[in-house]
Amino acid sequence: MSRRANCWDNAVMESFFKTLKVERTHLLRYDTRALAKLDIVDWIEGFYNHRRMHSSINYKTPADVESSLMAA
Repeated sequence: MSRRANCWDNAVMESFFKTLKVERTHLLRYDTRALAKLDIVDWIEGFYNHRRMHSSINYKTPADVESSLMAA
């Protein structure tokens, strides 16, 4: 995330955090911070990067796009 006055650099992270809150954390109540961390990492690595399609990358998953970039 960027410093103050570089608002465009923060737009991607703000969008991600909004998605995280709307699609995951607001739906659950965590008993401990450790459980919250485990669930969020699981959501990011298990769903967000590998199954959730993103319109900004032509409705592909981030893992698929990264794989295609590494192969090129």
